Amino acid sequence: MTSDSISISVFFPCHNEEGNVERTTRQAVSVCRQISSDFEVIIVNDGSKDRTAEIADQLAGEIPEVRVIHHPTNKGYGGALQSGFRGAAKEWVFYTDGDGQFDIGELPKLLPLRGPKVIVSAYRQNRQDSRMRKLNAWCWGKLVNTLFGMRVRDIDGAFKLYPRTLFEQIELRSMGALIDTEVLAKATRLGYEIRQLGVNHYPRVSGQQSGANLKVILRAFRELFKLRKHILETMPRSSHN
Repeated sequence: MTSDSISISVFFPCHNEEGNVERTTRQAVSVCRQISSDFEVIIVNDGSKDRTAEIADQLAGEIPEVRVIHHPTNKGYGGALQSGFRGAAKEWVFYTDGDGQFDIGELPKLLPLRGPKVIVSAYRQNRQDSRMRKLNAWCWGKLVNTLFGMRVRDIDGAFKLYPRTLFEQIELRSMGALIDTEVLAKATRLGYEIRQLGVNHYPRVSGQQSGANLKVILRAFRELFKLRKHILETMPRSSHN
């Protein structure tokens, strides 16, 4: 496959990202114009209380390929990603975070790895987080990989490329931090291959992280075991695995 044939939706969730949303959107548009003539960039405004919605609407009015999905109230990270996955109209769906900690300029590195039943999942090199946050992520990854029989190096790395057809095959339930685990675990049960490569990770330059919030972490653990039970009961493992 060559990148000039790709039809791609790029989206990112934004919650109170007024300091990042314009820069991230303009970079996404610039990168997409280099790799495709058939693309869209979607901003998912997840109930922001700052100027994120206003800036997003201005960008959509200025740039034809940009559109905005607004949540009147905050639905959480999983809810925002669900809206992006459901709203994507193109053949391939790429998402990253709206906080600017990833370089969307690295998106073209993912394209040669794609395939009809392939997810390209990037892992963070030189991860720019606290030691405790990195330790928590390592422990979480070990647990999730063990529970679902996967070998994913960075479960929650927000730099992934999916075939849109996957989201026609699975129903997503997670509204919080478990969303990446749910997508990857359900795709694995359906026989999808997960190909991985490293991308750079940068310090956040504006806004605040919410993922390390204790309430968010406890909710993810509760949902994790419910998800495992749900998948085991409703999704027989594909014979192609």
